[in-house]
Amino acid sequence: RDSGPFAQVGPDDRGPIRFFVGGSLVIAEPEGPFAQVVGTGWGVDLNGRWALDEEGVLGLRTGFSFVEYGRETRRVCFSSTVGCRVVLDLITSNTILSGGLGPEVALPGRSVRPYAYGQIGFAYFSTTSRLRGTQDVEDFASTENFGDGTLAWRMGGGMQVRISGGRTPVWLDIGADYHRNGVVEYLTEGDIRDNSDGSITLFPNRSEANLTTFRIGVTVGIPGRRDRRGRFGR
Repeated sequence: RDSGPFAQVGPDDRGPIRFFVGGSLVIAEPEGPFAQVVGTGWGVDLNGRWALDEEGVLGLRTGFSFVEYGRETRRVCFSSTVGCRVVLDLITSNTILSGGLGPEVALPGRSVRPYAYGQIGFAYFSTTSRLRGTQDVEDFASTENFGDGTLAWRMGGGMQVRISGGRTPVWLDIGADYHRNGVVEYLTEGDIRDNSDGSITLFPNRSEANLTTFRIGVTVGIPGRRDRRGRFGR
């Protein structure tokens, strides 16, 4: 019986696993002009992979990531009538939502699986302000102050180490990715000015906004199902 990562996964001979899903925590380091105006960010990454062959050498990978690269929090009074008897947190977040699709290649192994991939997709830069009670965990009002999208691509790689087997194998996934977002407009901390009449003035930046992310997470294999004629579903 094959001993690779796509080997049979159970005593009922359910067949090779073709579909995998994963999630990671992410640290984001800005590059070039972007690094001159923002610092280290954080976020999450979600991905899915469809193996095109039983050994898992070639695959189709899709991924989505969410990174927060800036945040401001200040206390404000609820209203002119209530005054500061009720105090709120005004939280302004600068974020990037990105996604893509592309090929993945790997060196399959029973316990360790190095891989590399490339994707083309999108990146959306957004600045949102929201209100929350100082003793609450949920927001009750929010507004997007600024947003800009761009065509983007990313390339990356990593190492998966198998930590459990069975019908639903689990892999520790450690990797790094380069996000080429190109030129885009975005806000950073301090780029929103509150005017005395209640309006706001925005001071957007325009530059390349590329970054490198480092991630650690897990990937889980989703076993297929037999059909009525004994074949394996994908």
